[in-house]
Amino acid sequence: MYHNVSSSDAKSIGLTISIAKLEEQLKFISDNGYVSYFVSEIYGKTEISRKSLIITFDDVTENQLLYALPLLKKYHLKATFFIPFSYLGQSDLWNQGIDASGEKIMTIEQLKTLDKDIIELGHHSFFHRKYATLTASEIQEDLDKSFELITQNDLKVFPALAYPYGNYPKKGVQKEVFFQILEKNNIQMAFRIGNRVNRFPFKNKYEIQRIDVKGEDSLLTFKWKLRVGKLRLF
Repeated sequence: MYHNVSSSDAKSIGLTISIAKLEEQLKFISDNGYVSYFVSEIYGKTEISRKSLIITFDDVTENQLLYALPLLKKYHLKATFFIPFSYLGQSDLWNQGIDASGEKIMTIEQLKTLDKDIIELGHHSFFHRKYATLTASEIQEDLDKSFELITQNDLKVFPALAYPYGNYPKKGVQKEVFFQILEKNNIQMAFRIGNRVNRFPFKNKYEIQRIDVKGEDSLLTFKWKLRVGKLRLF
């Protein structure tokens, strides 16, 4: 799971990774025989090889278009970009506040220019709010607005959802109702944030784990995450 890409090594921290580090990681993936898939390509499969992975980028920021896309092409890799639909053509206001000048979000026109052999689009909600804080009707409204924008602008978006902040109802009736809403709206798969590499086929299609790659991660840390997941301190 990636977010922003920066041309500066000094800014490679947290949710932002430098071009140099991203290239180092993608080159390692390519050189070591990993196969990248779109989310849609593993839907319905019952078996995949151990060296299968899905590369994802949240938020469709312009820096992904400028810096990540050329590297994906260079190393013949695929990625799924998850869209926060309400913010298209604006900036990541959910991070900075309404008066801040954060990272620019791609426009609808830019999304349509993306090479469909390299990039697949998915859902990252409409309002980029935490699902666990929303009522059932608010969740449905969020999905409705996403589907409406997709239809109005003739976007090709696979019905897979990356939870904003990795957040969703995790217990009891609220979780059950949430998953029922996703099912009713034909959401095929949904992604949380997790610590471990997924076993396939997935135990729960709405709780697929994504391992976040941090900007400060060394190549050794990245290799470890690729094999077993996040490092844990005991």
